[in-house]
Amino acid sequence: MGLGAASCGSNTGRGGSAPGSLRQWYHAYGEDGVHEAVRRYAAEYPGGEVSVQWNPGDYDSKIVTALQGGSAPDVFEAQVKLDWVRQGQVVPLDDLVTGVRGDFPARVLETATVEGRLYAVPQAVDTQVLCYRRSRLAEAGVRPPGTVDELVDATARLSSPTSKGLFVGNDGGVGVLAGPLLWSAGLDYLSPDGRRTGFDDPRAARAFGKLAELGASGGLLLGAPADWSDPSAFTSGLAAMQWTGSWNLPKIAAALGDDFGVLPFPPLDERGAPSVPVGAYGATVHARGADVAAAKDFVRWLWIERTDHQLEFATAFGFHVPARTSLAERAGPRSGPAAEAVRFTREHAHLVGGPMWTSAANSALSDALFRIARQDADPEAETREAVAASDAELKRLHG
Repeated sequence: MGLGAASCGSNTGRGGSAPGSLRQWYHAYGEDGVHEAVRRYAAEYPGGEVSVQWNPGDYDSKIVTALQGGSAPDVFEAQVKLDWVRQGQVVPLDDLVTGVRGDFPARVLETATVEGRLYAVPQAVDTQVLCYRRSRLAEAGVRPPGTVDELVDATARLSSPTSKGLFVGNDGGVGVLAGPLLWSAGLDYLSPDGRRTGFDDPRAARAFGKLAELGASGGLLLGAPADWSDPSAFTSGLAAMQWTGSWNLPKIAAALGDDFGVLPFPPLDERGAPSVPVGAYGATVHARGADVAAAKDFVRWLWIERTDHQLEFATAFGFHVPARTSLAERAGPRSGPAAEAVRFTREHAHLVGGPMWTSAANSALSDALFRIARQDADPEAETREAVAASDAELKRLHG
């Protein structure tokens, strides 16, 4: 860690590609056809050979390990972190978006911007939504929840001997609801300038305590065959509601027709607001690759020039929102749950931590939420510990 930046285009001899070839990494997308598509894109590149590696499992940790060991590929998709920029691991890509920067929504560019410079070209935008089975709610006389307390109540009332009310992951929501709960209370991971912890507030503990209330409701599904990112618990009837990725909406529609709707995560009270998380993996260039200029040319070709590939990548295999406004307008559904999800990304979007939110701070918050949700720990004490860990990381970053 803490290594200085290498000169652009230099061959460091540290895990780089062979002359005239590039290595590219993706995480393992769950939709059928994506792997074949990205390999086809690489094969079509006229500027040289590009080998694509698919990476199942904990992709983000694998990238961190590769960067630390000097074996990262030339081009890889990632959500950029400040530490990588400070260590000279990635190169700025502002020159690649000259002339098209305005075609990327500002919130999308924020996901890849560190200290005013762009370090990844956003590929596609994802969000998460609360899916609910219309018929199940109608049969139980339950309204689509408009507050967190209504969500807890609906979770209990929709539960039956053969089905649960809500599925938010096999960990009880620890992995996916930290942001939505913070935003429901009008708080965030960090302050707008990224220099202060954003949840050093009693309302954070109150919001986090709702995870324990969901668990105590008796209506939370745990131990599903697949986790929250797969829609099968919802489509098979194991749960009347599920928090899941918008990419699953085509599969849900194929299984349930119009017997489902989508919602943002509800507000805690009148001081909070509805919310959805917005994330965008971006194409990033390793600063220590064998040929940085060639890697940037490939990123320009694929993620700036080839709008046909970009549109297919976002929409042909699952439901993702194209990162560029012009493509989103061409691809966007006009009605139904998918259109609602797109609207949520315009009206209720928040970044999940952003580049200044470190893995150490995130681990501390996740550990605190696990103890609150699954071990009946005191939300106030656990939140204080998470705040202290975040404060320590911010002091390390900013001095």
